[in-house]
Amino acid sequence: MNLKYGVEGFPAEFQWGVATAAYQIEGAAFEDGRGLSIWDDFSHTAGRILHGDTGDVACDHYHRMSADIDLLEMLGVTHYRFSIAWPRILPEGKVSPINSTGLDFYQRLVDKLLEKGITPTATLYHWDLPLALQTDGGWVNRDTAEHFAEYAALMVRVLGDRVGHWITHNEPWCSAVLGHLTGEHAPGIQDPEATLSAAHNILLSHGWAVRAMRAVRPSASVGITLNLNMIYGQNDAVETIKAVELQDAFANRWYLDPIFYGQYPSALETIFGHMPAVLPDDMSQIQVPLDFLGINYYFSTVVVGNSSATNPAWPVPVARPEGPLTAMGWPVMPQGLRDLLLRLSRDYPMVPLVITENGAAYPDVPSTGTIPDRDRIRYLEAHIDAVHDAVTQGANVQGYYIWSFLDNFEWALGYAKRFGLFYVDFDTLQRIPKESAFWYRDFLHHLPPF
Repeated sequence: MNLKYGVEGFPAEFQWGVATAAYQIEGAAFEDGRGLSIWDDFSHTAGRILHGDTGDVACDHYHRMSADIDLLEMLGVTHYRFSIAWPRILPEGKVSPINSTGLDFYQRLVDKLLEKGITPTATLYHWDLPLALQTDGGWVNRDTAEHFAEYAALMVRVLGDRVGHWITHNEPWCSAVLGHLTGEHAPGIQDPEATLSAAHNILLSHGWAVRAMRAVRPSASVGITLNLNMIYGQNDAVETIKAVELQDAFANRWYLDPIFYGQYPSALETIFGHMPAVLPDDMSQIQVPLDFLGINYYFSTVVVGNSSATNPAWPVPVARPEGPLTAMGWPVMPQGLRDLLLRLSRDYPMVPLVITENGAAYPDVPSTGTIPDRDRIRYLEAHIDAVHDAVTQGANVQGYYIWSFLDNFEWALGYAKRFGLFYVDFDTLQRIPKESAFWYRDFLHHLPPF
């Protein structure tokens, strides 16, 4: 191993895990009373997903859950982050009717994890909004926030005696921007006004859900996961400094500031032409104390100033990445994770931090025996070292989860990109450990490199 530090260099109770999401691995899209989600509709719309792929089967985790948890035990992870499919529990998105078969699946999953000594971390929303709610406006409709809070209360009531760690939303930036501005993700809308409304209602649903969950189970540890990245300027020019501020407001502070300070960054007016519409009590509802902040980190961004007379501020030009890239075309920037953790600890010191996703896609090719993926191992080593550097400099980091446990349905890219520690043959659904799976196992077990 090329790691500077092993697990011994981290706090004793540090969470070491892997992460997945329901629509990306479960399959069983039309079975056992599950309702349709916006991703069922989106993936079955011609031209939306690369190669026409869908999540109908995905990794078939719904039927292979027990064997998959055996693989988690082999890895030696202490924690497993999964998401609950809202439409599998509430087919219409509302608290009635309840699909008891769907509830039973997650009860069995949690019980199996605990049997293996693995702590479950449950995400309530990883983008699979019930389609029935989308027909009423989806996240653009404020009522959806109320339905989400009711769903959250139900889940903590059913599973909260065994699940202690809860995440309300995964990457609300993606739900709002990719789903409502660029249209590349479900529900495929391209409307700036819908984007602002969806973002605000998702944040509102988060605040309401946290309160509803704590009313049911005060001991629940509740947070939210944001996709965040450091924004660097290519130079020190005045326009570049302004570009960094704008990009940071768009990518990071749009969600951080309302959650922790109860206000939106003023730069949103420059970006969208006006500030989000807010009712009098909304911001105080969004600004609810959290037990942790989840961070999904993959890369950071370098921007340059835009001095165009016709568009002096937005959009911000992004510099061409330098150095190695992953299969997603993302730059490998572990120093950005260190800097991000230190920045968050400085600007938002009121909450512990957990890296809920970090990983890389590479063009993994099956071979005899295990699957070599040395680039992924180097990526993970560098980023774990970056986390350690941040911890030694005072960042309150409590966990690190690799994305992903399995190769899976990678949203609009279908099955073309592989992030997993385990290779999935999507014809046979066989799981094959990559070298990175053995590397992570040995790291967690304090073993020498394989």
